[in-house]
Amino acid sequence: MLPDTPPMQSFPTTRMRRLRRTPALRRLVAETRLSVDDLVAPLFVADGLEDPRPIPSLPGVVQHTLDSLSKEVARLVALGVPGVILFGLPRPEQKDAVGSQAFASDGIVQRGLAVVRDQVGDSMVVMADCCLDEFTDHGHCGVINPLTGDVDNDATLPLYAQVAVSQAGAGADVVAPSGMMDGQVGAIRTALDGSGLVDTAVMAYAAKYASALYGPFRDAVDVTIADGGDRRGYQQDARNRREALAEVALDIAEGADLVMVKPALTYLDIIADVRAAVSVPVAAYHVSGEYAMVCAAAERGWIDGPAVALEQIGAVKRAGADVILTYFAGQLAEALGG
Repeated sequence: MLPDTPPMQSFPTTRMRRLRRTPALRRLVAETRLSVDDLVAPLFVADGLEDPRPIPSLPGVVQHTLDSLSKEVARLVALGVPGVILFGLPRPEQKDAVGSQAFASDGIVQRGLAVVRDQVGDSMVVMADCCLDEFTDHGHCGVINPLTGDVDNDATLPLYAQVAVSQAGAGADVVAPSGMMDGQVGAIRTALDGSGLVDTAVMAYAAKYASALYGPFRDAVDVTIADGGDRRGYQQDARNRREALAEVALDIAEGADLVMVKPALTYLDIIADVRAAVSVPVAAYHVSGEYAMVCAAAERGWIDGPAVALEQIGAVKRAGADVILTYFAGQLAEALGG
């Protein structure tokens, strides 16, 4: 005969408390397991620098020289971080209306990719941001229609294709179109395949919101949008949820191998929605503003910065992200024993 069942009021609470009692028990029954294998480190490489330049609004992050980029990648490899994504800064005088340095064979991103690829071989996934905004003199992600003053979506697509082919040829395993132009993934996939670069993967910034959290990033890449403009006409409205699934579906139909939600922490519901809807890997970008807020509060002694970083990135993983881009990658790798 079975023993009496404990009163329903106390049994569930008692059981959960028992399983929280020691660190070993908590580890054994943890539902979410954040690993160094989940992390990608965003890195900035700038043309014309003699020494790495700190980014004040991103504490601990720098604009790298090619030499310091090589050293940082070596450090991340030793920590077990499996991937990096490169963003480039041309010399100011090299910026132009079409962002030609983004697809130049001797552009700063292409040289950075070559340095990293020569160093790591296939031991690390090397990604490249595929966009024009760092390279245009107007700061937009595409070319400007001279008649309307707006970004010309269709005129931008061939340039994205050139950027992707150039980056893949320089050593990128993954190109990551971030401009939110309609049809960008299809144009890039067609160009890569037509150039014999069929093994280069595409990670689409599929659900990228027009967020107020990108300020430190724009400091990092020295981008100011001309005439006080913004990107709300081509990035997603922060008030919309269903729209994200439509954008993701379009990118997958065009050939995206991975899809991204950006920002991450502020859009955990979107990450969960996307994870439930698709079978491809889901990436999330814990963006510059999300990182900078933790650093600022920690500097003032208001929070335990490393603990909050671990909690936040763990939440992104719990929401369903398979790949997490974060400026905390190196710090977390140390904490996680990568």
